[in-house]
Amino acid sequence: MFRITEIREKHLWIAVSVVYLTILSTLFIGQPLAEELRDQNVQAVIFLLGLILVAVAVILHGLVRRPGTVEYAVLIGIVSVYVMFFFRLGAPERTHLIEYSVLALLLHKAFGKRYSSEKGPWKSSFLAWAWGISLGALDEGIQLFLPNRVFDPEDIAFNSIAVTMAITASVALFLLRNFLKKKGG
Repeated sequence: MFRITEIREKHLWIAVSVVYLTILSTLFIGQPLAEELRDQNVQAVIFLLGLILVAVAVILHGLVRRPGTVEYAVLIGIVSVYVMFFFRLGAPERTHLIEYSVLALLLHKAFGKRYSSEKGPWKSSFLAWAWGISLGALDEGIQLFLPNRVFDPEDIAFNSIAVTMAITASVALFLLRNFLKKKGG
């Protein structure tokens, strides 16, 4: 049975639920809201804010202490990859990457809290990855039953890419931090 005993873990699972329910709510209110926000400048500002917040979330999730020079270089590389990837996509795909990156980080933190002592970051990383991809597929599958929405397997791919990128970046920062800690001490 999956019992939550720690208050921090409970808060993380509540955050996962809120983020996922917010993503699902866009299936119903996303189109009317998008019509209201057609202005390209407004969309650019909202996208840039989302991108900055994802970068901050990845950094905070991957690093607990103040990063060193090497860690800053890796962070800049990770953010660069995200930026270049985002610029190659259209607006709808970009939102998938932002939403599912955040969801993946929350899942990773929640599973990490539960399985922190088991097999390093690998069990929590795999579970967060599998759940993130499954939730992305479920999100898209729901659209089969909604009259004004279209099921698109490509969206499942974008959700999966976002989950994979966020968890990979987080694990890379974790491993780098541990490597530098062992090397320095």
